Amino acid sequence: MANLWRGVLHEYADRLDVTEKTPIITLGEGGTPLIEAPALSKRTGARVWVKFEGMNPTGSFKDRGMTMAISKAVEAGAKAVICASTGNTSASAAAYAAHAGITAAVLVPEGKIAMGKLSQAVVHDGSLIQIQGNFDDCLDIARELAEHYPVHLVNSVNNDRIEGQKTAAFEIVDVLGDAPDFHYIPVGNAGNYTAYTRGYTEALGHGDSTTLPRMFGFSAAGSAPIVTGQVVKNPETIASAIRIGNPASWELALAAREATNGYFGAIEDAKILEAQKILAAEVGIFVEPASAISVAGLLERADAGQVPAGSRIVLTVTGHGLKDPQWALRAADGSDITPTVVKAETTEVASVLGLAKAGA
Repeated sequence: MANLWRGVLHEYADRLDVTEKTPIITLGEGGTPLIEAPALSKRTGARVWVKFEGMNPTGSFKDRGMTMAISKAVEAGAKAVICASTGNTSASAAAYAAHAGITAAVLVPEGKIAMGKLSQAVVHDGSLIQIQGNFDDCLDIARELAEHYPVHLVNSVNNDRIEGQKTAAFEIVDVLGDAPDFHYIPVGNAGNYTAYTRGYTEALGHGDSTTLPRMFGFSAAGSAPIVTGQVVKNPETIASAIRIGNPASWELALAAREATNGYFGAIEDAKILEAQKILAAEVGIFVEPASAISVAGLLERADAGQVPAGSRIVLTVTGHGLKDPQWALRAADGSDITPTVVKAETTEVASVLGLAKAGA
């Protein structure tokens, strides 16, 4: 009989701040697949795996941190939680709060959230408020509310979130038998870059691995404050999940880069969309644009001659493609992709497919 995955707080309880007094609020998050990607290996000369975090319960990596944040909030007696979000955090917070039987208030930028994520926050009965501003405005308000009103903040400025998210690194080491040489990851608020570094560092200290991977983080060119060293007041990118101009974990991420001899880079939107299609068409993994930046970053570094042949590389793709599917339906020239329509005749279909009748 197969063993049922119990969620990250059960599976890694010995490495987290979980006690008998902690009510475990779980939807079975974690245990996501680590998929070898021969097509990407062929393109780069490295051996590449993809950690597909879109297979979490609400479709993104946020669930790892949210199970920890909501569990600790309930342990502290919280009856309501609040978060600022570009989409995925709001979906996760609303789902886990619903499971815990408490209220979730979510603040999102007006008109800057993908419908797939907005629908999740709504259907999980989150108290959704759209702010006439960007994500950074939302986070400022969420922080002030948590400071002065009886609500518990569950953004990644809450260390419980980082603690939960570090478990993805544990899973990678468990599967590979060691840490990879490089890890590529999207950077928006930079909490996940920090979390993976923490997880890999702890795995090394625990004796589970023999090396600390170099952490490579990538932001969209129109929203790359850590790369430029300046706050971006009006960040713009089609990769809505990482459209953040003043990352909450900025200083922690810089420390993580220093600790791992890491790297931060910026990628243009066109390259992000190109990578999304490559990952889907050649590897079979459909991700939202923000996730595809890991792939785009790998290809950019390979083109620059910065990917050592034979090195072991893991890419984290953070959210499922169904979160923000509109971009998959656009051609490279910006036009809409539409299905081919033919008559209900076998010969018509065969003709479109370029098939010749057997024996002909």
